[in-house]
Amino acid sequence: MNNEQFTVESLGIVAAAGNGFRLVFRPEYRDALTGLEGFSHLQVLFWFHLHDTPEQRKTITCSKPYAKAPDVLGIFATRSDYRPNPIGLSICPVKGVNRAKGFIELFYIDAEDETPIIDVKPYHPAVDRVREAGVPGWCRHWPQWYEDSGDFDWGSEFMFPA
Repeated sequence: MNNEQFTVESLGIVAAAGNGFRLVFRPEYRDALTGLEGFSHLQVLFWFHLHDTPEQRKTITCSKPYAKAPDVLGIFATRSDYRPNPIGLSICPVKGVNRAKGFIELFYIDAEDETPIIDVKPYHPAVDRVREAGVPGWCRHWPQWYEDSGDFDWGSEFMFPA
């Protein structure tokens, strides 16, 4: 197996902004926002910079992270920020795009303030949505749609202390 290394450059940062968030881009990436107007959601890839240590990158399993999960799960079966490559992905509802000032306003993103942005892609239902996606029994009771997630009691699902 080839042990290649890759260089990833931050395009900007996530910024907490009032009652939402902004993706604030470096000036040289402002033109990359052209054409995003009209997309209701974006896929945002970001770097879990607060958990990027050699020790945390060695995490490949975790003990029962969810209430109904098996006793041990592989890290790839979770959305944990402790990963061999600490890359996060969030589907984000868009408030607006300001190409001239180089930012995208979001209602929500599950990333911390000042989190480095790796990439942004438009969410296209034709290629990003699966009609009959299957999940294991331990998470089958979770909401079926993003829009229903806000009312779900996620606090009772996670086994680690807040």
